[in-house]
Amino acid sequence: MDYIREFDIRLDREMYYAGETVMGHVLLDTVENFKLRAVRVVLRGKAHAEWKVVLSGDRRTVKDDQYFIDDRAIIWGSDKPEGNVPILPRGHHQFPFKFQLPESSLPCSFESKPGFIRYYIKVTVDIPYASPPQGMKYFTIIGPHIDCMDDQYLKPMVGQDKRPTCCLCCQKGAVMLHTQLERSAYCSGESLKLRASVENQGEESVRLKVRLMQYVEYFIDRGMLGVTKELQHLVLEYRGEEVGPHTHRTWDSGGTLRLPVMPPSLVGVCRLLQIYYVLKVNLEFERSGDDLQMHFPLTIATVPFRIPNSPQQPNIQYEVASEHVEGGTYIGPEFLLGQVYDGSTSLPQETVVLYRPVYVSVVPKE
Repeated sequence: MDYIREFDIRLDREMYYAGETVMGHVLLDTVENFKLRAVRVVLRGKAHAEWKVVLSGDRRTVKDDQYFIDDRAIIWGSDKPEGNVPILPRGHHQFPFKFQLPESSLPCSFESKPGFIRYYIKVTVDIPYASPPQGMKYFTIIGPHIDCMDDQYLKPMVGQDKRPTCCLCCQKGAVMLHTQLERSAYCSGESLKLRASVENQGEESVRLKVRLMQYVEYFIDRGMLGVTKELQHLVLEYRGEEVGPHTHRTWDSGGTLRLPVMPPSLVGVCRLLQIYYVLKVNLEFERSGDDLQMHFPLTIATVPFRIPNSPQQPNIQYEVASEHVEGGTYIGPEFLLGQVYDGSTSLPQETVVLYRPVYVSVVPKE
């Protein structure tokens, strides 16, 4: 509209935790007086899943929504003003607002092509007899609350397996793998604490292989005929040196398995999607191609590990997810200014990204 020179929504922060207060203001800069019925503000948290399926030979779009927050407020005027509609004088105006986030566990902000979780402020400027200007401001929720110091995550996870080897139908010595993961929850930026012992009494060389996998499952409820979709990504991988026949070798991960920035585990918080991680420790047999496997469920947390009674606390920062994991591979077209982006290639340099969710990441000590 010609008489509104500037319309903007500004928040005091770009990210929040459950239970905190979202504060900000609506900025209106006008060049003339005009009638203004109300300025309405909505705080909303929403999950959405959508993709195409083939049902009875027809290609259809299935979709579903889930709302976590839907709060409303009028910060200027009233919903049904009595008498004459008030006039907003020309000039620079700021209308403050605030919303209390629920204390209950909120799922993290998340972006992907089949589904997303978004939190935003929506403002409507209600002008009589005119199409009301609207604006939206997206922000990040850091959640759910998962603390690496919870007792359930501090217990080491131990695995042991062995396999006898054969040569010309004669059983030879066994190959044994023993592994220990120091704890089962880590934050992005931390290094996995994994130890492995390989006892190779067989006749062929073996090699230790460690992979962390990310799994994202999407659900759309259609009564008895619900539809699901699963995506998986390799988060990190390590391949050790060869362990020759009749050889024993131990390995300590040290800082080699540092976690990239990625969304936290999300299980049982959102009915439309869940995110979980599995650490796979394998022994590869060089000649036969056999595999000795162990799987450890790994939790990606939002509160990092702290050394008890230590004055040094972990230094955390907030970063966008790595491009090779779900949550970092895709940017919705509504958040881009510039060329159209389909998520399959790198962003053009001239593209401006309006919003991307961020996640907790521990800064490594120098």
